[in-house]
Amino acid sequence: MSDPTDPIDPFPTQAHPPVSPFPPLDEPVAADPSSDWIGAADAHDLPTRENALVALGRFAFPPAPALDEEGEASRARRWTSQTLFVACAFLMIFNAESLQNWARQQPPGWGQSTVDKLATVWVDQLALLGANLPVDGLRDAWRDAQAVQFDGAAEDRS
Repeated sequence: MSDPTDPIDPFPTQAHPPVSPFPPLDEPVAADPSSDWIGAADAHDLPTRENALVALGRFAFPPAPALDEEGEASRARRWTSQTLFVACAFLMIFNAESLQNWARQQPPGWGQSTVDKLATVWVDQLALLGANLPVDGLRDAWRDAQAVQFDGAAEDRS
């Protein structure tokens, strides 16, 4: 079986294992001849096939053309508007008492009283939801930190 011209025996009758066409593991393997190698070749230069789903996605949803200056400015204005809206909504929910305090500091008038009443109702409704708990917790922690007296602090004040 070691010779390629030997016929293949369909019913092996040999008691010992057939001779393998591969060299034994303990023998050193001769290096490939230099004629098999291209010195300037790089394995990363080989052509690769693109994933079929990526190709389908590029065909079905081609990339949009690059934006001009006006498009970039429009995107920036939209992003700024969305950021300001989210910040205002966050402050209206979690810092509603500041609106009420601001309204009480304004000179009396129809607008001031309207804003004050709306702010009072807004704060009361948010208190039912518990939106004032984080602010109240931070305020209590700050007051507790201010009230802490260290050893010798009472002696320094007198």
